[in-house]
Amino acid sequence: MRGDSRMSLLLLALGAMFMQQTFAALGKSLPPIIAPPIIAELQLEAAWLGVYVGMASLASLTFQLGCGSFIVRYGALRMSQVALVMLAFGLAAAAVGPLAFFALSAIIGGGGAAISTPASSHLLGRYSPPRSAPLVFSIKQTAVPAGLLLAGLLGPLLTEWSGWRSTLVAAGAACLAFALMLQPLRNEFDSDRVPTRAFQFSDFWTTLTVVTGRRDLRNLSLACFAFNGVQTVFTAYFVVYLTSLGHGLATAGFVFSMAMLIAVPGRILWGWLGSGRIPPHTLLGGLALGMAVSAIAVGLYGPGWPVLLIGLAALGLSATAMSWHGVLLAETARLAPEGMRGAATGGVLSIGQVGALAMPIIYALLLGSTGQHGIGFMLCALPALVVGIALLRGSRVRQAG
Repeated sequence: MRGDSRMSLLLLALGAMFMQQTFAALGKSLPPIIAPPIIAELQLEAAWLGVYVGMASLASLTFQLGCGSFIVRYGALRMSQVALVMLAFGLAAAAVGPLAFFALSAIIGGGGAAISTPASSHLLGRYSPPRSAPLVFSIKQTAVPAGLLLAGLLGPLLTEWSGWRSTLVAAGAACLAFALMLQPLRNEFDSDRVPTRAFQFSDFWTTLTVVTGRRDLRNLSLACFAFNGVQTVFTAYFVVYLTSLGHGLATAGFVFSMAMLIAVPGRILWGWLGSGRIPPHTLLGGLALGMAVSAIAVGLYGPGWPVLLIGLAALGLSATAMSWHGVLLAETARLAPEGMRGAATGGVLSIGQVGALAMPIIYALLLGSTGQHGIGFMLCALPALVVGIALLRGSRVRQAG
């Protein structure tokens, strides 16, 4: 394949996966972002939000462990379409309203969001030059804050205009529409599929052993555990936290969206630095320490804090907890055994989902028992602090060796 043709395919793949991840982030984050009116109408406690997020994370864990063989059999693009369809049905289920349908929404939507990243990593891993992979993956992963920004800006506005149910349905329809738009690309991007590959329950174990049997992948998995936990608490509870301090939904959504803006250049910057300028493990260690400090700062919010100061602390958390993905995913793809990029990515992310499952539930328990949001944010900082110290120490040993 000529260099210009390969570059064209890389850019096309990057654009398609960027949009796929944007819609996935939008679909996954929208229910928590517009949670205040849902909680008020259904007369629920805010702690129930942690249960919803925890169920979605448990579903994500299961789907990420098992999606590797499906990506190989049906192709990364087809599984991207499946992910978007699942997100659409998950949003539609939440729009119905009763708690049972929210549980169904968490399972279906969480599973769809889980598939999107391993599928996109598998596809981009085929076309990305190894040296520039951290930058390519980071650009692709800027779609996540882009989706969160859209959810934070449009979600509250549409909810105030037409109600939360209509907002969820509209987002689901957008996911379905883009799934259809991806279809013309399938012949090229799914040309590596292996139709004879069958799913087996042993694939769950195989995916785990890929990452737990290699020290570098194991370390990335532990980092993903800490990072994903902080990120999930931030995206799930930040808007509710601000409304509990007396800010309106539109104001809280705007602050959240502005914080997400920094994650877009942040991911590109970290990806650029990780592409041969700073060792990825060193960079991830620095980001871990930064998110720990920022999470503690967010946990100190009080009713008297001005919006500008609240936003600055949120910017720090967004620049770290929302911006590590491209570096970690590129490093995972680089270290993965040949032909197992999707499985390795799914394995690392599945361990990350344990953090995304545990921390929101712990947060919900603390919120229910103390009524304080800040304690949960500060507790979530501890794993990131430990991981940051461990990564930086390991990086020094690696450089010395």
